[in-house]
Amino acid sequence: MPLLRAPLLAILVSMALCQYYDYDYQPPPMIGLGPSGPNCNQECDCPINFPTAMYCDDRNLKFVPVVPTGIKYLYLQNNQIEEIKAGVFDNVTADLRWLILDHNQITNAKVAKGTIDKLTGLEKLFFSFNNLTEPVIPPSKTLEELKMTNNKMTKFPSGLLNDKENLTSVNLQFNQLSNEAITGAFKGLKKLLSLDVSHNKLKKLPAGVPSSVEILYADYNDIDSIGAGYLNKLPSLQYLRMSHNKLVDSGIPGGALNVSSLVELDLSFNKLKSIPEINEHLEQLYLQANEINKIDIASFCKTTGPLNYSRLKHLRLDANNVTHLNLPLDAGNCLRQASDIMFE
Repeated sequence: MPLLRAPLLAILVSMALCQYYDYDYQPPPMIGLGPSGPNCNQECDCPINFPTAMYCDDRNLKFVPVVPTGIKYLYLQNNQIEEIKAGVFDNVTADLRWLILDHNQITNAKVAKGTIDKLTGLEKLFFSFNNLTEPVIPPSKTLEELKMTNNKMTKFPSGLLNDKENLTSVNLQFNQLSNEAITGAFKGLKKLLSLDVSHNKLKKLPAGVPSSVEILYADYNDIDSIGAGYLNKLPSLQYLRMSHNKLVDSGIPGGALNVSSLVELDLSFNKLKSIPEINEHLEQLYLQANEINKIDIASFCKTTGPLNYSRLKHLRLDANNVTHLNLPLDAGNCLRQASDIMFE
């Protein structure tokens, strides 16, 4: 496997295993943790065989405990934490690498100054399933992964991520973000591979997405159109999902989706009446639950010949107004690699 493809594969496996969030390191069962080392908060566990990790998850904690010197990985998920008090991270401002705060009750007003805003070495910040109304971003330039799903965020101020040159994955799904709220939010991200803004209040695909992005998910929004030339600004994009939106034929200009980098395209559960023009290199196309009433082979192949044919392998057309009888006679030549065309 080429080394450059490894980060993308890791992200895809992560998304496949868990739809919304996961941890790259899953703490072992409590039975296997063994005795804690001497450098540990009394409310948590710091296994001797993994002394740089402190497990404080599932403890019914109301606030973040003081983190001792030497801790790099801090697990605080599944508590009742409402507050992050000043000073709790003073011993690890440059050393803490992972901070997991998922499934708590934290609000912006209860995140004291001098806490997260002092973490200069953080690589992963998981802050999902809380009550944030805007992001809490550390100053760390080494941040690689940011997950703030299932909050109440209505804004993401421009410039917060400007210096995050190592950030590869941003998950913001299940919030209340509009296009105006995320204007300029992704500026400066030179290595971003994956962006998920599903389940928000977007009316169009987000502006300013870095050209490095390979995965863009925008399912469950109110998007009714795709700007002409939008995908041309994303030459690395391979996976685009826009299911459960309000896309109509007139909202997709000719050729808007005909880009050679795309491998998977999901336009299911929209209001399309015809199949949009796609590139011959696309392999997965999901169009189920639209209002499609015709199949034009030109949507897949401009011309057909020994070297000119669609690489499409899977095509879903179920829950539309077409059947296999609507397939043109020359469909077999164009769609010669399609092993699965689903009508029902």
